[in-house]
Amino acid sequence: MSALTWAVAAVVTDDAGRVLLCRQGRGERHGLPGGRLRPAESPVHAVTRDIRAETGWEVEVVDLVGLYHLAGRHGASPAARVGSAPAAGRAGPLPDVLVHVFRARTRGSGPAGDPVGGCRPSWHHPSALPEALTPTTRAALTDALAGRSGVLRDTAPGTPAPTAGHPPGQRSTPPADRAPHH
Repeated sequence: MSALTWAVAAVVTDDAGRVLLCRQGRGERHGLPGGRLRPAESPVHAVTRDIRAETGWEVEVVDLVGLYHLAGRHGASPAARVGSAPAAGRAGPLPDVLVHVFRARTRGSGPAGDPVGGCRPSWHHPSALPEALTPTTRAALTDALAGRSGVLRDTAPGTPAPTAGHPPGQRSTPPADRAPHH
């Protein structure tokens, strides 16, 4: 078993219903804004902190879409990871990542500050999302835009995106005491 990294991300929407994505580094793939949890930090605090730092936007966390597990070594099975050489530039195998993905909405009419780090933020209409999305981003966007919450999902490269409907035991509508947010 590889090490486990705890991370956070959010499907952030604005008043027009667009989704905020980050293009990281030199690549063309887009991902959800977020980052790693710090020791003794709550996931809700971490996601608001990371989104502010990466994009400049202040957000309000609405609810938890789900927990998404990304296996180390790009989704390889544990048997395939045993005895395999680490990636170039790494001292060991890639860690498994458990991402808390939240649904959030922007506060204010524009960013409260300048983004720092490697994120190049951009807004996308849900019907015109980029093709190049990380596996976790693709799964979480599909779940969030379908109104799902409480999702538990393994994600890996090549894994098909979730389809319409919802897995047993997972909500597809907001709880009765919460009005939907658009």
